[in-house]
Amino acid sequence: MRIVALETLRLNEFPNLLWVRLHTDKGYVGIGETFFGAQAVESYLHESVAPYLLGQDPRDIQRHARALRQYVGFCGTGVEQRGNSAIDLALWDLIGRATGQPLYQALGGRVRTEIPVYNTCAGYRYIRAQPRQAVENWGLPENPSEGPYEDLEAFLTRPDALARDLLAMGIRAMKIWPFDPEAERTNGQFLSLSDLERCLEPFQRIRATVGQEMELLVELHGLWNLPMAVRIARALEPLKPLWIEDPLRSDDLDALATLARATPIPLALSETLGPRSAFRQLLEQRIPGFILFDLGWCGGPTEARAIAAMAEAYQLPVAPHDCTGPIVLTGSVHFSLSIPNSFIQEFVRAFYFGWYQEIVTNLPPFANGLISAPEEAGLGTDLRPELWERSDAHIRISH
Repeated sequence: MRIVALETLRLNEFPNLLWVRLHTDKGYVGIGETFFGAQAVESYLHESVAPYLLGQDPRDIQRHARALRQYVGFCGTGVEQRGNSAIDLALWDLIGRATGQPLYQALGGRVRTEIPVYNTCAGYRYIRAQPRQAVENWGLPENPSEGPYEDLEAFLTRPDALARDLLAMGIRAMKIWPFDPEAERTNGQFLSLSDLERCLEPFQRIRATVGQEMELLVELHGLWNLPMAVRIARALEPLKPLWIEDPLRSDDLDALATLARATPIPLALSETLGPRSAFRQLLEQRIPGFILFDLGWCGGPTEARAIAAMAEAYQLPVAPHDCTGPIVLTGSVHFSLSIPNSFIQEFVRAFYFGWYQEIVTNLPPFANGLISAPEEAGLGTDLRPELWERSDAHIRISH
């Protein structure tokens, strides 16, 4: 079996997403996905990856993962790493399809049949318009009408009702980020006590309404300096959140270690990191309490397996990230079911019940707060064929 074409797809409606299809001479097609910098990743795949990958046997995944480590751009989650991640996911999908196995089986088999989710409380258009993690790109509607799950607007205005609604769906953990506007206003340098109290209000209202029934996850998006991150963490301690995610940029290990010693709340780190070497340094200093990575950014399932194995050696759970696209979510669920130290799967119900269904033919089954993997071969889903007929589609093929 040989790879005979590398095909990419972008849609103007979803400018941050890039999908890739690998075609083989046996008729099997594997799909991958990544997020942010879609046009740049597209160029990289056709200019740098295709000349190497075309004509290769897709089953040699480990060899391809090593060969695609570029001379530059291999340490983080930049264009090269995101492109390689999409390719790796497509290769694993191909292996599953060619052997008639679900991806979780190709990865070594399941250790569980389903896994709990936490709801990242984004809305339907969160981080859609531009490639920026910024308040101006939250996509808040003026009049929420797209559906019942505009959860970002809900956590800002009615977090208590949102918590009750999630519990009714069986979801017992939720992630919110009310600190971001203040971080942007002061460049992450200062958070006054009065502003701090206002940012704590959503968490306080949730605890007052549902008590300990809901796990609280705090997202800080790496926006703060060390003193303010300490101030936030200590103020949150009485509310007993499960974790604080990315309080600082993840490239300053000494500062992260200082913060980890300053609070009993575990740190969750970090979807922003790339290959295993970055996580090795975190683990060696015993900084994180939870390990997070994104299959579309870290290097795909091949690299994620190595990261998860290292975390297991340090007695740490992993929680794959997905606030990006339906292919990465599906791959992450397969991955979570196959890894012994997977803890919980990120899930955005506004995406799952919203635009994800416009993109793919099938999604991982979800019920009562638990998600499981499709049973069909490979990922168990496909990009909808009508995507290639859309007027806003940008298609490029290397043969």
